Amino acid sequence: MPKPSELRSTLWDALTSLKLTIACMAALMVLVVACTLAQVRLGTFGAVDAYMHRWVVWWDVPGSPWSFPIFPGGALVGAVLAVNLFAAQLRRLELAWRKAGLWIVHAGLILLVAGEFVTGLYQVETRMAIQEGASANFVESPRQSELVVVDTTDPASDDVYGVPESLLARAGEIPIPGTPVTLRIHGYYPNAALSMRQASDPPAAATAGVGTSVAVRELPPVSRDEETNAPTALVEPIAGGRSYGTWLVSSLLGAPQGFTHEGRTYQLVVRPRRIYLPYTVTLKKFRHDVYPGTNIPKNFSSLVHLSNPSKGEERDVLIYMNQPLRYEGKAFYQASFGNNDTLSILQVVQNPGWLLPYVSCVLVTLGLLVHFAITLRRSMRRQAATRAAAAAPAAVEAST
Repeated sequence: MPKPSELRSTLWDALTSLKLTIACMAALMVLVVACTLAQVRLGTFGAVDAYMHRWVVWWDVPGSPWSFPIFPGGALVGAVLAVNLFAAQLRRLELAWRKAGLWIVHAGLILLVAGEFVTGLYQVETRMAIQEGASANFVESPRQSELVVVDTTDPASDDVYGVPESLLARAGEIPIPGTPVTLRIHGYYPNAALSMRQASDPPAAATAGVGTSVAVRELPPVSRDEETNAPTALVEPIAGGRSYGTWLVSSLLGAPQGFTHEGRTYQLVVRPRRIYLPYTVTLKKFRHDVYPGTNIPKNFSSLVHLSNPSKGEERDVLIYMNQPLRYEGKAFYQASFGNNDTLSILQVVQNPGWLLPYVSCVLVTLGLLVHFAITLRRSMRRQAATRAAAAAPAAVEAST
């Protein structure tokens, strides 16, 4: 039986092995290729999540509920590579000035892997759609939904209460803070198709609103970039001990679903999850430029006005391709447009680690330059010493 010291030595050798480094790099290349190919089927977001942000890549057996792990995911490979680089740096690189460049290069590589972990864990991608002349103080998630209860009693302003998708999926009863309303969730479908009920359809689950004449068919969630889910819920509002029936609420329904309780009017709406901002963005002008004589896009740009009264800030900002607005930890990118070039769609990214890849590249470049300079200096010193040694005998002969 091997001794504990031998086990530690074996483990240390494995962690610092160059073969492990090469294996991790090869696994990352396989994952990149697989992720790229999977984008046709899963879309960019789905493919990156399935291959790069998970610890293990799973294979779903067609026609069955079974799944099997088939390959290490990007998170696991990245973690092993980071540990390998750090351990190898401690073991092989001596703490000396002539190795300073290599220390800096290794630090940059480790920071690059760490940056990807920070991005995968904390990056939040949302969207802001603004019509020309309109303002917005919120962003919407393209892949998360919420059920909102809107108190529309006051014509001047609405009171909005949101229920996240995660609570809807659990079913049960959900009290709405600040109101006498409790929602009893009878069913939630992340994606569904609606159609008018036929005589052969089973009885409708909804007992109030337009849902009584609508048939619901659950669909598997989609993840491709050009596809969107249609979240649908069966909700029973209860207030003051009274049930107001079961309502079908879906993003596919244009008709408002609502009820009145003790003189207050409430509406039920399913929509993309909103995150409200402490400032307002107004779209002053959107431009869609094309190359002369063609329909090939040349440039998209949005001239917006940023208003943040709490900081006394009022200014105009031009957002165009590869030139985002960075403000309050968020980056606003020009993503798309619509409504005959009067609607601008901004992609809003919140990533606390967005600077880490840039710092990593700077460190790697700096480390290579330092290592080259130190190596060049040592080489020049050796050449100078060689010339001096060769010149010494000739000087002695000349003196004699």
